[in-house]
Amino acid sequence: MLTLFIAEESFLSEITKRISQAINPILLENQCELVDVDYVTEKDQAYLRVYVDQVGGIDLEKIAALSELISKKLDVLDPDPLPNPYTLEVSSPGLERPIKTESELKKAVGKYLHVSLYQKLSGQKSFEGTLKHLDENELTLAVKQKTRVKEVAIPRRLVANLRFAVEF
Repeated sequence: MLTLFIAEESFLSEITKRISQAINPILLENQCELVDVDYVTEKDQAYLRVYVDQVGGIDLEKIAALSELISKKLDVLDPDPLPNPYTLEVSSPGLERPIKTESELKKAVGKYLHVSLYQKLSGQKSFEGTLKHLDENELTLAVKQKTRVKEVAIPRRLVANLRFAVEF
């Protein structure tokens, strides 16, 4: 059976894991949390993307201050996990950020989510609704259908992607 959620940090490469461990104390000291770290190359340019958040949301001033602190920390790591030139981008994950770990999913109970599936369930490949319950086998969403709210049980094995969503 394919499992969407893997061990808490195993989705991180060794580089991003080391960077995460190095910068996490800075974020905690500033009442922020590390959401994700990506190290990618696009059009021959390397990017280190650090996504941070805090309770109540994060503003541009806080992101700029964290960017400076993170940059200084990365400059003194030895050995350098990123010996080649790269661009550091520190940002908020946004309102519709993906949910990548089991702990993020547990925190999402009561929140509005978008769930994409590998195959159709009740004729649909995606659902949006409030996460009411989860266990190791399924997620239960309260989904609006016209003027009613219906609970939909979604087997975890069908879940391809999860993200927060904005309710309209």
